[in-house]
Amino acid sequence: MVIDPETGVVTVDRYTVVDDFGNLINPMLAEGQVHGGVAQGIGQAIQEHVVYDEDGQLLTASFMDYAMPRAADVPFITFNSEPVPSTANLMGMKGCGEAGTVGALAAISNAVQDALWDQGVRQADMPFTPHKVWQLLNAQAMAAE
Repeated sequence: MVIDPETGVVTVDRYTVVDDFGNLINPMLAEGQVHGGVAQGIGQAIQEHVVYDEDGQLLTASFMDYAMPRAADVPFITFNSEPVPSTANLMGMKGCGEAGTVGALAAISNAVQDALWDQGVRQADMPFTPHKVWQLLNAQAMAAE
């Protein structure tokens, strides 16, 4: 993960996933599910932000205002499965519905927090939009002067 200090843009440059879904009937479908979840987690961590005005009117009502990750925003994802068959069913399978999303959100948030910590920033809240990250870095630089 890279943060451009001039723009505040957070770029996820690589991503590795290791999951245990038990016995996989169709590994390609499970991997696709994880890839989609990782993309969703990236969006939640660094792009997606719902904004309402003081009257409760939604201000981010279209994709012109609400950013979601595009293919170029998602890095190559290395997927590995380390299956341990479930004992809860005869086929040894486990669920994989939101696996990529949960891990991605935590991993990216922690990576951004770690990178910002190295720059002296002690508090940062999601989403880590370029404007917000740039403000945090500049405020810290001004405080250090």
